[in-house]
Amino acid sequence: MFEKMLDQRLEVILFFKAQPVAKAVLAKQLNVSAEALAEAIAVLKERLEAGATRLLETDSELSLVTAPEHDALIEDLRRDELKRDIGKAGAETLAIVLYRGPITRGEIDRIRGVNSSYILRTLMVRGLIERGSSSKRVEYRATSDLLAHLGITAKTALPNYEQVLNQLDTFEQEMATETEV
Repeated sequence: MFEKMLDQRLEVILFFKAQPVAKAVLAKQLNVSAEALAEAIAVLKERLEAGATRLLETDSELSLVTAPEHDALIEDLRRDELKRDIGKAGAETLAIVLYRGPITRGEIDRIRGVNSSYILRTLMVRGLIERGSSSKRVEYRATSDLLAHLGITAKTALPNYEQVLNQLDTFEQEMATETEV
């Protein structure tokens, strides 16, 4: 039997994650069978059909995307974003990805202390970082175009590379100690 509001709970997770999520992971997080998840997917797809977002489904993953009829608006917004400064949060996130990448969004969020989904999307739109997968984890890394723009061929050539890594390690150890207390 279809669990009440399962489609809404599915939508919440996909909205929060702001990236493709494996169906198996979703079924586990929602504590439902593959059949119940499939039913929730069908309900969510139908519900979203009249709105500005759609459910994108592959064989193994789901994600929320903008409805194709709004592509022109999204392109205008993307061009506008490219004209703006990335700001302090963008620079901070970019530095974390540059020095620590490949790195997951959760790890970035933990270092920054805030949700970084919007900033990561902005940096990806600008072509500064890219998303990839390894060991079933979605990770972010600097693009080769960014490294070329910085005039380096490897991230180890970044200014004060070892010192910054050591400071990040120290910060993360302090955060872990505070969490344990």
